Amino acid sequence: MSAELLVLLIVFIAVLGLGVPVAVCLGLAAIVSIAAIGDVPTGYLVAQRIATGIASFPLLAIPFFVLSGLLMGEGGMARRLIDFAAALVGRLPGGLAYVTTVTCMLFGAVSGSAVAAVSSIGSFMIPQMVSNRYGRDFSVALTATSATTGLIIPPSNIMIVYAVVAGNVSVAALFMAGFVPGVVVGLCIMTAAFVYNVRTGNQARMEPPPVMPALVAALPSMLLVVIVLGGILGGIFSATEASAVAVAYALLLGVGVYREIRVRKLPDILLRSAKTTAVVMLLIGTSQALSWALSFERVPQTAGDALLGLSQNPVVVLMIINVLLLVVGTFMDMTPATLIFTPILLPAVMALGIDPVHFGIILITNLCIGLCTPPVGTCLFLACSVGDTTIARVVPRAIPFFLAMVVALLLITYVPWISLALPRYLGL
Repeated sequence: MSAELLVLLIVFIAVLGLGVPVAVCLGLAAIVSIAAIGDVPTGYLVAQRIATGIASFPLLAIPFFVLSGLLMGEGGMARRLIDFAAALVGRLPGGLAYVTTVTCMLFGAVSGSAVAAVSSIGSFMIPQMVSNRYGRDFSVALTATSATTGLIIPPSNIMIVYAVVAGNVSVAALFMAGFVPGVVVGLCIMTAAFVYNVRTGNQARMEPPPVMPALVAALPSMLLVVIVLGGILGGIFSATEASAVAVAYALLLGVGVYREIRVRKLPDILLRSAKTTAVVMLLIGTSQALSWALSFERVPQTAGDALLGLSQNPVVVLMIINVLLLVVGTFMDMTPATLIFTPILLPAVMALGIDPVHFGIILITNLCIGLCTPPVGTCLFLACSVGDTTIARVVPRAIPFFLAMVVALLLITYVPWISLALPRYLGL
């Protein structure tokens, strides 16, 4: 290990351990490691890499999708999607649990935010489940894990981040590749809920509204996905332009149709959107500076050679990568983990003939599990807050759902058809 790489690791781990924000950790590690090289203008190079890293047309989609997600979260879509999910699965024995999962899948898809799904869906469904003897901790665990499916089902900001970092990967192909895996994860979570219902004898149902009125009420919200993906696949607009269309549609829906967003609330929504976008862009910029340092030290090539040195078998290599990413996901959020590990791991898997679109879905699914596992599980913390309980009480109830998500991850990893069938059928 070179001195520069050793300095990079020490600085990054030290400042991360002090609780410094990840974006700042990345930037400091990049500055110190580049300065250690000695023969390059450190300040100029770091600033140039940060500016170049965020000067990407596809990245313009992130602020728009963030804003459209906030508008969807504030615009009254959650109640209508809950009614539609209840009309679909609420009649089943134990259907209240399935309604929670299906609603999180639908709402996560239209909003692109797992956090919004937890807060919007959990605030209504957790009290409903508790009142029907499901148990508060089980209800919170189910909501936290179900909410992550919305990051796999498009549109998804993390897919855009991966596409930019990975290079020649189509955002449209990633979007279409996420549909079936997202449904697979949701079905595995529902299976775990079914086992719980059988073991506890809980047959609580949700009084469903008529299917057609519920569909009519929810259809405008779900049309967002159709408009975005249909426009991209039809060549009407690019993924970046689709994000602006999503904002216009969400604004029309929330302000003009549902009338649940007051004009006076728009400045606050715009401010929250700007803050989220600033954090993401800072992460991307500093990660690009760090990527230059890693590339200079040939870290991706060294890591790839090390993985391939352990085994030339794709099954074994993918299992090692899955274990690594599951561990990483427990202490690092999705965006920085994607930015750091994509350039390190992608060359190795591509050397084994694994499609980068398929690997992107594997990586995102892995990190989704990390959103609901301690100690840094964002969805888990928020769900515990919404459900008024503690992580120590929820985690044991969440273990069956963690296992269900791992089963889904293994299916997605070792059955490439799940991810690649739809984009290949569409010629992406």
